[in-house]
Amino acid sequence: MAIVTLTESAIDQMNYMLAAKNKPVVRLSMKGGGCAGMQYDWTMSDAVEDKDEVINLKKGKFAIDSLSQMYLMGSTINYKEELFGSFFDITNPATKNSCGCGESVGF
Repeated sequence: MAIVTLTESAIDQMNYMLAAKNKPVVRLSMKGGGCAGMQYDWTMSDAVEDKDEVINLKKGKFAIDSLSQMYLMGSTINYKEELFGSFFDITNPATKNSCGCGESVGF
């Protein structure tokens, strides 16, 4: 069982980003900071690391580093397109609070 669940719209957007940037891996990590204490950090990389949690996409891979896995366990990642912009929406059952923009969470 995967640590996170990706919706079809999230998978489609990740595949689009990988093709546009000519990279094989979309990476999600947690890092300290933001108004609620921790924030999501999205990057693109050239390879997965040994202890990464990896989900195969249609055209690449989605990776979560080993330190971030405990913070993201059970999360669902969706991609939303709304009138004022588009974004990855993370529903994370472990969070206790979040900031208004959704980029920063507390545990």
